[in-house]
Amino acid sequence: MSICPKNKTSKARRDKRRANWKMTAPNLVKCSKCGALMVPHRVCQSCGSYNKKEIVSVD
Repeated sequence: MSICPKNKTSKARRDKRRANWKMTAPNLVKCSKCGALMVPHRVCQSCGSYNKKEIVSVD
């Protein structure tokens, strides 16, 4: 046996619950070395540095 709901869930109540499934824009910060926009706590894609130190050599 499974759980049976006592009352019908209305469309408004159902859609209110589903309204919070929206995507958010990624948080971007300026790179401390080159000034390009990047995701925080990641290696910069344009200069390859993290925390003012070169981690990856970018050609």
